[in-house]
Amino acid sequence: MSTVFSKIIAGELPGRFVWQDPDVVAFLSIAPLRPGHALVVPRQEIDQWTTAEDGLFARCTAVAQHVGRAVQRVWDAPRVGLVVAGFEVPHVHLHVFPTWGMDDFDFGRADQHPDPAALDDAAGRIRAALRELGHAAEVPA
Repeated sequence: MSTVFSKIIAGELPGRFVWQDPDVVAFLSIAPLRPGHALVVPRQEIDQWTTAEDGLFARCTAVAQHVGRAVQRVWDAPRVGLVVAGFEVPHVHLHVFPTWGMDDFDFGRADQHPDPAALDDAAGRIRAALRELGHAAEVPA
């Protein structure tokens, strides 16, 4: 199995990465619920989060927390949403996004055609916030 996420991680498809470490990456969603919507993905292809090794899933949630702090800082959101859905791509991924209410969790309202310049800007802002929060080693150039 080679998922679209594995292809993004391998550089075969483009991705706006905001985090990279030996086990986990984070990049922006191409169908964001809100600006700054990132996906936290283990490098290892695992179909369902319930079958992920405990330590790897814990690492994913730790990275989601770091990315969430950056997202909250950038967009000054009252909350940061965290969703593990698993239907879109058969590769574990955690959705992290700024939220102002429960309506923001409606995947039917995701922006299917986001402005590439807005995505680039969001990625740059998240990277800068992650660096400010002490995670420069994990932030791609």
